[in-house]
Amino acid sequence: MGNNAMTSFRKRAALVLVAALSLASIAFTALPAAAQELAPEHLALARKYVDLTDKSSVYEVALLETGVQVMRQLIVQNPEVSKQLDAAITKTLDEYKAKKGELLDQFARIYALRLSMEELQQIVAFYESPAGSKLAQVNAEANQDLQKVMQVFQNNLQIEFMAKVRAELKAQGVNL
Repeated sequence: MGNNAMTSFRKRAALVLVAALSLASIAFTALPAAAQELAPEHLALARKYVDLTDKSSVYEVALLETGVQVMRQLIVQNPEVSKQLDAAITKTLDEYKAKKGELLDQFARIYALRLSMEELQQIVAFYESPAGSKLAQVNAEANQDLQKVMQVFQNNLQIEFMAKVRAELKAQGVNL
């Protein structure tokens, strides 16, 4: 993967992480307290699903991108402290790496709230199969291509949509 592609991937991964955290906070506030009480085995099964499908390492990519951004912001203030800054960022990254499980547990909780034990058992069984494992790997890789296709689609849609709206307005005697 080239430098620009990797940077773009890291930015997208960071956005996915932020969106997931936002959704997690919304999910917890939107559900009644009783619905949030889940059996430990239900949560464990949901976590197993999350672990089986975590092929793009979104958490690690988000941490790395954040570390790079902090480095860029702080190094301009005093380039002479680059060694100390690098050490501080590395130490902080190590602290956050140990917290990955907390985020994945939140992801698992979201799935457990929405899927029954039986559904999760079927899903986990699928992702443990060769086809499911391949799908998880392909999805991680294909998401980049899907995002590119969606971006082209949205750009074309916006241009075409605007042209059609203007044509409709013109047919009604309105010029914009």
